[in-house]
Amino acid sequence: MTASLSLAGKPVSPPVVLAPMAGITNLPFRKLCREQGAGIYVCEMITTVALTQRNPKTMRLIEFDPEEQTRSLQLYGVDPAGMRKAVQMIVDEDLADHVDLNFGCPVPKVTRRGGGSALPWKRRLFREIVTAAVETAAVRDIPVTVKMRKGIDDDHLTYLEAGRIAQDAGVAWVALHGRTAAERYSGTADWDAIATLKEHLDVPVLGNGDIWEADDALRMVEQTGCDGVVVGRGCLGRPWLFGDLEAGFNGRSERKMPPLGEVAKVMLRHATLLVEWLAGAESYEARRNIDAEEHGCREFRKHVSWYLKGFPVGGELRRSLSMISTLNELEDLLGKLEADAPFPESTIGKPRGRTNSPGKVTLPDGWLDDRDDCTVPEGAEIDSSGG
Repeated sequence: MTASLSLAGKPVSPPVVLAPMAGITNLPFRKLCREQGAGIYVCEMITTVALTQRNPKTMRLIEFDPEEQTRSLQLYGVDPAGMRKAVQMIVDEDLADHVDLNFGCPVPKVTRRGGGSALPWKRRLFREIVTAAVETAAVRDIPVTVKMRKGIDDDHLTYLEAGRIAQDAGVAWVALHGRTAAERYSGTADWDAIATLKEHLDVPVLGNGDIWEADDALRMVEQTGCDGVVVGRGCLGRPWLFGDLEAGFNGRSERKMPPLGEVAKVMLRHATLLVEWLAGAESYEARRNIDAEEHGCREFRKHVSWYLKGFPVGGELRRSLSMISTLNELEDLLGKLEADAPFPESTIGKPRGRTNSPGKVTLPDGWLDDRDDCTVPEGAEIDSSGG
């Protein structure tokens, strides 16, 4: 499969990016995925306010493993001045090697403030934010990229104009999720929009949306001509998808379909990595008065249903696994699984993670009236990272 992508002059091979996902793409999960295959692995969304205020949770979220050769940090901000201040902090303190800007989040608590997928509608404000990030990051040759959606809804599409603005501002690439904010995670992603954006831009274009298997990524590149792919929900409960992607882009046909016993080993490793990571945050955990092992196991609970999707596991055992509080408890319960149960082929190519219905996008009052208004909405910034 022909696809070529680079970042700051270094090849990204395979041309695969792990999308930032709130509560998911922390250091342990990125490590787990990176062990399976190469690519760029982006941390959870970091807000400019929380970063510059040195919020303890945020400072934990921007920690990277020493083996992460490209430390990728996604920033969310609505105020150009705040964006410039946050990127300056990244530059001064050498916090990351790559900054990705979030203009794709469709959740109401973000769009009602004018952020995420609502922001490109304000084209001048969008330009000022992207320019502030690119100019500030240029001091250390830190590449800045943009991730966005098609627009607010079908009557308010922004991706072509926003893509050109981002390109003119000097971004390294533009990633497009082929849905509007109104579509949320429903229906089918519009790959034709990705192809159209690719035709309109000179900088690399990455495609995002409905990549459930490695073969989906290969089809997207073939159908759209995009330079790489961004993978989100498809890897939930399947970190080995990145191994499949690496094989696929290198022309190999093997795909991993582990039996339940192998999946159980990955589950235990994932939970252990979470506990070890949180145990390193002694001062943070002390303030919350929560044991690191208990906290790590709580964090892992959300992953149980994704790992076990389609496998023959009884309801009582599933419930018990989703309520674990210690690693010993998890290991004991995993030992009760049918280790030889084959990977459920019925789940191949099927959606994973959140799915929902389309809905009206919540916006600030008068947001659609004047596209050239640069006013930052009052209370627009979010002071907590991770989504």
